[in-house]
Parts: sequence; structure tokens; C-alpha cells
Amino acid sequence: MRTLLFLTVFVIATCGLVYELIAGTVASYLLGDSVTQFSLVIGVYLFAMGMGSLLSKYLERDLLTWFVRIEILVGLVGGFSSTLLYLLFGSIDAFHVLLYVLVGITGMLVGVELPLLMRILKDQVEFRSLVANIFTFDYVGALLASIIFPLVLMPAIGILRTSYLFGILNIVVGLILLVRLKDQVRGVVFLRVMSLFCIAALLVAFVLADRVQRFTEALAYSGPIIHAESTPYQRIVLTREADGTRLYLNGNLQFSTYDEYRYHEALVHPAFMHRPDARRILVLGGGDGLAVREVLKHKRVQHVDLVDLDPAMTRLFSENDGFSQLNEGALRSSKVHVYNADAFQWLRQDTSSYDIVLVDFPDPNNYALGKLYTTTFYRTLAQRLDPRSIVAVQSTSPYVAAESYWCIHNTMRHEGFHVMPYHVYVPSFGDWGFFLASSSALKENMTPLDVQVRFMDENTFADACRFPPDMGWRATEVNRLNNQALVHLFEREWDRVGQ
Repeated sequence: MRTLLFLTVFVIATCGLVYELIAGTVASYLLGDSVTQFSLVIGVYLFAMGMGSLLSKYLERDLLTWFVRIEILVGLVGGFSSTLLYLLFGSIDAFHVLLYVLVGITGMLVGVELPLLMRILKDQVEFRSLVANIFTFDYVGALLASIIFPLVLMPAIGILRTSYLFGILNIVVGLILLVRLKDQVRGVVFLRVMSLFCIAALLVAFVLADRVQRFTEALAYSGPIIHAESTPYQRIVLTREADGTRLYLNGNLQFSTYDEYRYHEALVHPAFMHRPDARRILVLGGGDGLAVREVLKHKRVQHVDLVDLDPAMTRLFSENDGFSQLNEGALRSSKVHVYNADAFQWLRQDTSSYDIVLVDFPDPNNYALGKLYTTTFYRTLAQRLDPRSIVAVQSTSPYVAAESYWCIHNTMRHEGFHVMPYHVYVPSFGDWGFFLASSSALKENMTPLDVQVRFMDENTFADACRFPPDMGWRATEVNRLNNQALVHLFEREWDRVGQ
């Protein structure tokens, strides 16, 4: 019995940490700012575990019966909580409350488990050995969970199936104890039926996880989903709308084919107006290949390096015929070389020099992205440039998030760049901002484009460089790795408008 119960500790410890990781991941997917969400989830979860441990002292009789009941409840709540969160996200105003209530309930139930087991074993094992063994198995189980969750479970079966799987494991633990120690458990038949029923429900959910995911996502998007997949880095969803195709990453719109040309022409072509002889181009981000499509319109270009973190993105937009049509097969060009890597680290190792660098990162809504807008990043980027090199950076909305926009400007200026701000109207996003930058002064007179465009020509760019007073320059902190000022500004400004 002792061996069985110690193995039980190992399993429930693994399950308990997996539920915590699932809650943090779902919170960061749905709400952004992964550092804040994981910090709050961990804090609430640990507090709830403490409360569960405290409450366990009030369970005085039939400890094994209570333990089996707790396993069934943990399996149900932990197994289905991520599904419930996806279902209700966007449907209720108090989503944060629901999130932390579910985290709290799960943590409280998990917190009851170990004290109950220790009391069940206290008459069979010397106290010193009992405590040592219990916590050894607990910590080893936690280590296993922390390794397999990001490296095995998320890439292989996804977040919903992981929830269902560990819910099943929790209930199976209770069921095994119920069968092996039935003489010590009250209500054996009822608990056995409940266990089997809950396992069956979780198994059905596991088999139908893809349908469940599509259903929950269909509630969040206005158009039908034509592609969806989870990667170790993000959730990729493409929808078909009346006006075209839209790409969402972790629920955030990245482009609509209705107007993406405005964004990508604005990102790419002003740099070529200032450096028409550019031959070597670096694109950071932009795994959809739409910026590369615009780059390849310039016939003098001989070499393009694209660095995007997620191989699933670049694979989707290079190998899928339907989606590669959106970038006109740009990622299949012999001129284009794709690197799936963290741009921050890749730049530190790269030794090449580039005529134009296009920085097409997502907005800095968390610290992982915020580091790509810091003094450290721009200092590293400067090492890849010659005095005539041009950098173009997408830089959020100067209307909605003026301080965030000018924080990027001030950070680049701090690192010695000459910076030229400009903005354009993209219907899907509103007024959107960019910067051109160079280590030398940017010239006023631009070379006319010799490529076909739908939006961004010399006259449009001249207008784009004019800012009304309500979007004018703001004094801000410089964004550094050790303060991440930009992330705080961005979160405050976008939260103000309910985005």
C-alpha cells in the first residue's frame, strides 16, 4: 500500500503542476502579457493550495473516501477548466474573475491531496521517512511536469488534450485506490460509477478535442475558421471573412487581405525610396511572407534573410498552396533564406551586413516581445548595418498609443539612430505608425519607386510624415531590458480603449 500511495503522490504532483501551467498558458493566450498572467496564476494557485491544506484538517474521518472524492473533483475541474475558459472568453465581462475562481478551486483541491495522503500514511511510515518521501515524490513529479509540458505535451497534443489527459490521470489514481482499498472506502459503488462516468466524459472530450477547439474559436471569430493550429509559440487561426482572409495569432489580428497591402507597402517601400540600390535585405518577423513579397518587387534585390521564431508560420505560408498565394510564393523564391530562430539571439550571432532591415514584430504587449524594442536590441541591430543602411520598424498606433509609439522613437534615438516617423491609415487597424532609421542622416529627397504599388508612393510618403498635434512627439522613458517601460505604456494605453 505504501508504494502505491507514494506513486500516487508522484502522479498527483505532476497533474497539479500541469494544471497550473495550463492556466498560465491559457491566461497568456487570451489576455496577453505572459509574465503578468503567469505571475498572477502562480500566486493565486499557491495561495489556494495553502487554503486547501488548511481546510484538510477539518476532514476527520473516512480519509481515503475523501481522497477519492477529491481526485474525481480535481480531474473534472482541472480537465475541463481550459475548455470552459475558451468557451466563455469574450462572452462575459468578468472573465478575469472566472479565470482566477477556476485557478483557485483547482489549487484548493490540489492543496487538500498531500495533507490527506500524509494522514493516511502516518500510521504505516515513520514520520521522518514519511515527510522525506512525500516531498521527494512531490518535487520529482513537479520537475517531470515542467519538462514534458512545453517540450512534449503542448507540441504533440495541445492544451485541451493535455487538460483532458491529466484530468483522466487524476481520476484513475482515485479509481485504483478505490479498487485496491475498497474495504476502507465508503460508497464504493457510487464512487466507482462516478469515476468511470467522468473518465468516459474526459475520453470523449479528448477524442473530440479538435472539434471542441474549433467550436470555442468559432464563438470568438466573426468568420468561419479555415485553418487553426497550436504551436509551442502561439495559436494560429485563419478565418474567411466577407472581405477576405484574416490571420490571428493568439486571438490578435495580424492582417486582413482586404487592406494588408497598405501596411506592407508602408513598411517596405519607403526604405527603398531611401536606398534604391539595396541588394541584401533582412526581414525580422513577418513569417507570413507578405513583407518579403513587397521586397521581391525590387529587381536589384539579390538576397533576403527572413528570421521568424515559429517554423509553423513560415511552413504554412510557404508550403500551403492556398496561403502561399497570399504572398505570391515569396517564401519559395531562391533569393529568400528562412531562419526559424529568436531574432534577439539570431542578431547577436549573425555576422552579415544588410542594406535594408525590416522589423515586422508583433506589438510589444508582453515582455518577450518588449525586449525586441529595447536599447539592447537596437544596439545589436546597429552592428548589422553600414552607414547607408536603412531600418524600417512597425511601431503600433501613434493615435491610440502615442506614448508607446514615441517611446520606440526615443529608444532608437538614444542608440544613435537618425529616426524619421511616419504613419498611414490601415482600415483593419486604424492609424498605424512606422519609423525609418539610419546611422547617418536620412535624406529629404527620395528616389521615385520603379515598382508597381497600390498605395505607397512618394507623395503618399510625404503626407505620411506629417503628424497632427494630437499625435505629436511625447517625452517618455527609454525602453531598456531592465525596465520594459514600453510594455507598461502599451498595456495602459490599449487597455484604455478596451482592446
